[in-house]
Amino acid sequence: EMLRILKQRKFPVSKLTVLARSARTLELDGEAYQIQEVSNEAFAGQDIVLFAGTEGEKGAAVTYSKIAIEQGATVIDNGADFRLKDDVPLIIPEINADDLKQHKGLIANPNCSTIQLAMALAPVHKAVGLNRVVVSSYQAASGAGKKAAEELRSQAEQLLKGESVTPQEFSKPLAFNLIPQIGSFQEAGYSTEEWKLVHETRKILHDPKISINATTVRVPVINAHSESVYFETRRPIELDQLKSLWDQAEGISFVDEPNFTTPNEADGKDEVFVSRLRKDPESPQAFCCWVVSDNLRKGAALNAIQIAEALLK
Repeated sequence: EMLRILKQRKFPVSKLTVLARSARTLELDGEAYQIQEVSNEAFAGQDIVLFAGTEGEKGAAVTYSKIAIEQGATVIDNGADFRLKDDVPLIIPEINADDLKQHKGLIANPNCSTIQLAMALAPVHKAVGLNRVVVSSYQAASGAGKKAAEELRSQAEQLLKGESVTPQEFSKPLAFNLIPQIGSFQEAGYSTEEWKLVHETRKILHDPKISINATTVRVPVINAHSESVYFETRRPIELDQLKSLWDQAEGISFVDEPNFTTPNEADGKDEVFVSRLRKDPESPQAFCCWVVSDNLRKGAALNAIQIAEALLK
């Protein structure tokens, strides 16, 4: 997806190097990309390095980011390994591009579910502040990788034929089902994905005092994540003012009632879609909305390329 977006947005590349564990040819959108086997030497002469590999100790960014930086590159990492490090800016360009001035060679791309949540909340937080956020996510199979999306398709076909299925990528079958677990369960019974939403959103919005509670759910959708968001503001604001904030916000598409956006409609789009806006009848400064975004584009690859574009500026 990064390769596709670099081409679509006409990013000024003088030389493109594509690295992976093994050398091969990748056919993408009618174009052949020669992939080289990754090595320390491959990072020499690179200006910007985009990492989108496996996370953790054996992952690409942990293994090679320091080497790339030492050779003069600026690293943009799509993984979770560095996001909450104090000296690593966590960037959504529409929100906190100024934080790029603090980078020391390494920049983190937020989690996919965090990006669309923060995109929706940032204009509101800037205008009137946020006291509390409660978010429930409905996350597509593609968020767990290509094999997970393929497993959903095959499970659906098997179940429609009356066959039994054995999950591989998920803890339980995903087809015609919901799985209220993304990542491993950690502190206080919340999953790693839920804690990402909490800590990353606070860091991006520069406000550790926002109360955030998250529940993340894997749903039988191929691509594009959805979120049900409840938020309480610090100062009063009216519905029309909220609509105006989102109408004016870069990267946001506000869809007014009675229309709303579904994952199928967001698939392949760059915007974060906000709809189903309504006031909590029990609380004068509380609201609910529905947020949908393509998790592979704005939730990952597009945001990384936008960070690179912001660096050039």
